[in-house]
Amino acid sequence: MNLKDCHNFSDFRKLAKKNLPSPIFHYIDGGSDDEVTLRRNTDAFNDCDLVPNVLASVGKPDLSTTVFGKKIDMPIFLSPTAMQRLYHHEGDKASARAAEKFGTFYSMSTMANTTIEEISNVSSGPKLFQLYVHKDTGITDDLIERCKRANFDGMCLTVDTLVAGNREKDHRTGFTTPPKLTLQSLMSFAMHPKWVFNYLTHEKFSLANVATKTDKGTNIAKSVIEYINEQYDPAMSWKDAEYCVKKWGKPFALKGVMSVEDAKRAIDIGCTAIMISNHGGRQLDGSRSPFDQVKEISDAVGDKLEIILDGGIRRGTHVLKALAAGAKACSFGRMFLFALGAAGQPGVEKLLQNMHDEINRNMVLMGCKNLSELNRSKIIYRR
Repeated sequence: MNLKDCHNFSDFRKLAKKNLPSPIFHYIDGGSDDEVTLRRNTDAFNDCDLVPNVLASVGKPDLSTTVFGKKIDMPIFLSPTAMQRLYHHEGDKASARAAEKFGTFYSMSTMANTTIEEISNVSSGPKLFQLYVHKDTGITDDLIERCKRANFDGMCLTVDTLVAGNREKDHRTGFTTPPKLTLQSLMSFAMHPKWVFNYLTHEKFSLANVATKTDKGTNIAKSVIEYINEQYDPAMSWKDAEYCVKKWGKPFALKGVMSVEDAKRAIDIGCTAIMISNHGGRQLDGSRSPFDQVKEISDAVGDKLEIILDGGIRRGTHVLKALAAGAKACSFGRMFLFALGAAGQPGVEKLLQNMHDEINRNMVLMGCKNLSELNRSKIIYRR
């Protein structure tokens, strides 16, 4: 199987599984506890049907939209995801270059293996930074100031990861960061010599944006879970979020909002957007899917801020359903990480091209000339 054989999510997943050691693959693939929410994130789209209009003389539809103050060429972008160097040695740089090529947002995680400044140098495309509030407020302030200097366009504060979710697959596979040979993982690493060679012959693994602020950025004895549980502030409050919004002073989203009540409070503290997300089913298992919540949240606050659906996207039709329900755009992490693990930057580019083609084709089939024509008349919920 090669990149040319990757036509959908399942294909990219298969190729990534072929190329990545088992602990690395399953870190992308897995969710928390029984993975009920992980599965529901995508299954939710099946409870909603599209209703097309015919003879609409669509021609070439306009797929552009505006989020975080930037016009993007299609209504999807890359979610912020940690430690992309594990999946391909070019990591965030490959993702940023691919997103720029397709005129959409690359998002950087606080826990990236590449610095804010390096990404600013390799990509002139739209960029979003994902912030975590640390117990050491100096780290939080430093990240915001560096993003200002690097001319990032937007910022999102992840609010659903006060402690790490229980990801049992990682215990079974022997996943650690940095990767280490264990009894569970030894055979899998030995069977992937190309990955091992690239990992060992490129820059040393570190959480590059925090490495100079805490030794936990370079010295993680067991796993990234330790960093989350030791460094993130579990007492983070709305007051802390409001502080970040004001200190940033540019387009700002809360990532991890799942209720109408929290969406309204996001407006009150000055947010311009929310990302409806449950962290890809990796935190609170048994929670609602983002798509389940879009309509209700949009009805309550959709005219006051930008709504971004994050999670569960596998097809262009999922994007159309989300937009018709009230989202302004969609983002995804797991899907592009499999593409990155499958083939690096060319993999991410092929994924984005596939998604662009699917959205474009389905817009024509729906009879929609532009994204604003995707409204509630275009969907029916089954229940």
